[in-house]
Amino acid sequence: MLAELAAAVRPGITTDELDRICHEACIARGGYPSPLHYKGFPKSLCTSVNEVICHGIPDDRPLRDGDIVNCDVTIYLGGVHGDCNATFLVGDVDEAGRDLVRVTREAMWRGIEAVRPGVPVNEIGRAIQEHAEAHGFGVVRAFVGHGIGEEFHTAPSVPHYFDPNADTLLEPGMTFTIEPMITEGSWELGRIWADGWTAPTRDRSRCAQFEHTVLVTTGGVEVLTLPARRAARVLTAPGPSAAGAGPRRRD
Repeated sequence: MLAELAAAVRPGITTDELDRICHEACIARGGYPSPLHYKGFPKSLCTSVNEVICHGIPDDRPLRDGDIVNCDVTIYLGGVHGDCNATFLVGDVDEAGRDLVRVTREAMWRGIEAVRPGVPVNEIGRAIQEHAEAHGFGVVRAFVGHGIGEEFHTAPSVPHYFDPNADTLLEPGMTFTIEPMITEGSWELGRIWADGWTAPTRDRSRCAQFEHTVLVTTGGVEVLTLPARRAARVLTAPGPSAAGAGPRRRD
């Protein structure tokens, strides 16, 4: 599903059209789009453009050359939810924007690499924060990763910054998301839009995000939302419209 969105992102397409593509891709696979009607959310996809941290609602605004857009996909399939997202470059994005997207993707993988039985949840956030701040970027505190399975959102909470209170020890069988939101300016949340969902940065600086759903195993971690090989080529292809998450696994 995410690969279909990656292939569709371009200047001039509306986020409503991306929502249609996501919805139809989900239904074609025998699933249901988890965001649709979740606590009143009106769409099947979250599309967060430029300064929007997360939970952007698709609409009739065309994407512009130079934008970055995060597409957050969740499917309910076989009795469980699967959640992943990626930030895509729209046309010719400036070097600073490309760096933001690249470092955010790297930070997600740093967090995933920290997962193993017996370590506290906050080691995930430590790894992400250290990588992001080493490149001069901020880490959003207002939104965190979450447990997922038969329920869309459940325990544990997974901060993407080091929180000494996030000391729950990881155990085999835990399933949760790692989805850092990294900013090129202030990490602080601004005023939520009147729609009740769209969450911008306080200083209107750009924000990028990447996400995978992971499973703690006896030997480390399994990434449950890796794309199939053909989809991975689309998500990682060079060029102006793709900056997605590529395949990687460490068991």
